[in-house]
Order: sequence, then structure tokens, then C-alpha cells
Amino acid sequence: MILEAEVISQQSLPKHVAIIMDGNGRWAQARRRPRAFGHKKGVDSVRRAVQFCSKLGIESLTLFAFSSENWRRPEDEVSTLMELFIYVLSKEVKKLNKNNVKLTIIGDLSRFPNSLQQRVHEAQTLTQDNTGLNLNIAANYGGRWDITQAAQHLAEQVAAGHMQPSDITEEALTEQMMMADQASLDLLIRTGGDFRISNFLLWQAAYAELYFTDTLWPDFDEQAFSEAIACYVSRERRFGCTGEQIKQLLAEKDATS
Repeated sequence: MILEAEVISQQSLPKHVAIIMDGNGRWAQARRRPRAFGHKKGVDSVRRAVQFCSKLGIESLTLFAFSSENWRRPEDEVSTLMELFIYVLSKEVKKLNKNNVKLTIIGDLSRFPNSLQQRVHEAQTLTQDNTGLNLNIAANYGGRWDITQAAQHLAEQVAAGHMQPSDITEEALTEQMMMADQASLDLLIRTGGDFRISNFLLWQAAYAELYFTDTLWPDFDEQAFSEAIACYVSRERRFGCTGEQIKQLLAEKDATS
């Protein structure tokens, strides 16, 4: 059964979902096709995921497109991924803009060709005023890099005399992280059957619910996404508290509402 917005309360839905889109290569190999074929097929799943989140009213969707470790892959596969990235930016951004989606690319873009950096700039500029779904594409991104660049920004402020070392708090560091202006990460999904987060959103995922599925990314459709959301909704998020404390807090909230 595919979830509809009316089936569950908006309050119980995750505000921010992230997905590690794993399994493109294996999907293609199972069909005796080159790995690049799987990556191209995975674009269809990206479209479905964006449509699904927009329909449910989820605020932010973050997709792990290219990690800082993916440069180690075969040169022809990396080249294909770069070409696919440029193609998708060129062909899809107008559709995203038409559907009020705001596109943000997170990661260290300095290693990408100038032509790709320009496409990224143009795509972000076109959609920057949109008020619908926040679509974040992580490209040349790593969680350790994210934490490092945040720490460097704070160190620069200390060196310039704008703040003291004692001013470096968890909140101050959070403000320097990618997507600091968006809702906290609620649900992290990984397709493809592996049980790890692969250096993705290490800081942001501190209290996120984790969901792992054997479904390969090209096969991740609305049904599979619905199952992940349903699992999330069924869980009790405690944030370090006991279950009884959470129930008491909810009861007090209901009594005052």
C-alpha cells in the first residue's frame, strides 16, 4: 500500500529524509549490462523519490550522489558519473523549478570541472527562491569533510578575534555544517542491502532513524519508499530519554493543546 498524506498525521512524518542510493552497479551487472547503465536507470528513482516527498509534504530530501571516496572507482565509471551529473542538471533543473523545488548541491565542488561548477551555480540560482521541497544533492561529499570544514570556519573566526575558543559550542559548530538552515535529519535510508552509512552526514545523523533495505536503488519505487516511511512512523524516537518520559511529555503536550 502506498502512503497518502491523509493516511497519517503530518506531525508524524519525517521533515528531512536522506538516502544513500546504493546498488546501481549490481542492478546493471545482474542484467549483464555495464555499471553505467545502472547509474542512468537510477535517475528514474531520483525522480520518483522527489515526487513522493513533494506529494507527502516532506520538507527536505538529501541524496548521496557522489562521495569523496568515489574518486577511487574506475576512471570510466567516474567519467560516466560526471557526464550523468551534467546531463541531469541540464535536463531536470527546469522541471524542478516548475515544481517549486529548491536545489542545493552540498560538498566540495572545487575538484569538479569548471563546466560542472558553472552548471551547479546556474541550477542553484534558478531555484533559490522556490518554497517547496528542499532537494539536496551530496556531490564529492563526506561527513568527515563536512565536520572539518565547519571546524576550520570556526578556527578562522577565533584567529580573527571574532570569537573565543570557549565560544565553540555544539550549536556553533552545527551552524557551520551543510544544511544548517534546514530541518534536522529524521530518517536515513540506505538501499542495496549494506548496513553502514559510509561517511554520510555523520554529524546530522546523530539522532536520525536508520532504515536499511535490500532493494537496489533502481528498484526503489513509491512502494519501497512508503515502507520506509511507515517503519519510521511506527518507531518511538526517544532522543536519549526513556520511553516513559517521552509518553509523559506527549501527554503533557496533548493536555495543553
